Amino acid sequence: MKIQDFVKTLNCRFFCGVPDSQLKSLCDYLMNEYGIDPKHHIIAANEGNCTAIAAGYNLATGEVPAVYMQNSGQGNIINPVASLMNGKVYAIPCIFIVGWRGEPGVHDEPQHIYQGEVTLKLLEDMEIEYFVVDKNTEVCDIEKKMSEWQSLLACGKQVAFVIKKGALQYDEKVVYSNSYTTVREEIIKHIVAVSKDDPIVSTTGKASRELFEIREANGQGHERDFLTVGSMGHSSSIALGVALNNPNTKVWCIDGDGAALMHLGAMAVIGANKTKNLIHIVINNGAHETVGGMPTVSQALKLTEIATACGYPYAVKVDSYEELDKELAKAKNSDVLTFIEATCSIGSRADLGRPTTTALDNKNSFVEFLKGI
Repeated sequence: MKIQDFVKTLNCRFFCGVPDSQLKSLCDYLMNEYGIDPKHHIIAANEGNCTAIAAGYNLATGEVPAVYMQNSGQGNIINPVASLMNGKVYAIPCIFIVGWRGEPGVHDEPQHIYQGEVTLKLLEDMEIEYFVVDKNTEVCDIEKKMSEWQSLLACGKQVAFVIKKGALQYDEKVVYSNSYTTVREEIIKHIVAVSKDDPIVSTTGKASRELFEIREANGQGHERDFLTVGSMGHSSSIALGVALNNPNTKVWCIDGDGAALMHLGAMAVIGANKTKNLIHIVINNGAHETVGGMPTVSQALKLTEIATACGYPYAVKVDSYEELDKELAKAKNSDVLTFIEATCSIGSRADLGRPTTTALDNKNSFVEFLKGI
């Protein structure tokens, strides 16, 4: 089904979401059609944020909003759906568009397997009626379902379209880019070189994949690294927990701008704890690159000033490898909580692989490594 037909049938004038590779056709269409437009399209920090914005839109306009997300974001919407939108509270209608990663019977990465198994059950538990869209779904099927759902939406109910892989098509290409020249994988190589035998907690997506391949290329083991393959936005909190309980060891967190923004409150907790052995590095390309490249709001922010306001004693931004090396060396040898924002271009190697060890193997080897520190 063409994405234009799908969107037209929804008859929504406002979309808010967090990008998903399964929904790339929708994301690219919305960027081409609206860009970032507060009247029609907002990319939010996390899925709960989306849901609350959508609720506000409905309160202000009386119209039904659409919220798009990967199914991994269902956990983030449970609170605002259950305690804000639900009919026993404010009865606020919404159409959710959910990319179904980890669909049972379809090969996917480990972080998506369980989430895929419970995707439909979570919707049922939240009393959200749903319709699964696959490659055989036609426009008339969407029209029929929307007609059936009009009475539910009128009563303040929420409904959902669950999108299988390849169900929606969009022929036009969208190229996302920025003006930075450094490359994320090279930045991580520099971090690995300076961190030596220190533990590293890396964020969701391509950063962890690149870290894994750098270790392979160096002939090193992977026991030093915890690859946060799921739970986007939580790597810095994991790193904090590790650092607090290994006070005599430097702990490095390789974060991304989209991930850091998703749960920005973590920085306040890190800053309040003044964890002297933690080095928090946000590699900022201003994009949700792993899921397609749609922009984050990081380019409109001063992350170093946010870090300072959150209580980080030292925060710095670097735009070159020379500046990066200087700050990495300083962080390695200092006794103070450090925040480094490293800007970089959008993009990765076409042949970038994925970890060849299981998530449990990664955890177990990391735990054993920490025991030996």
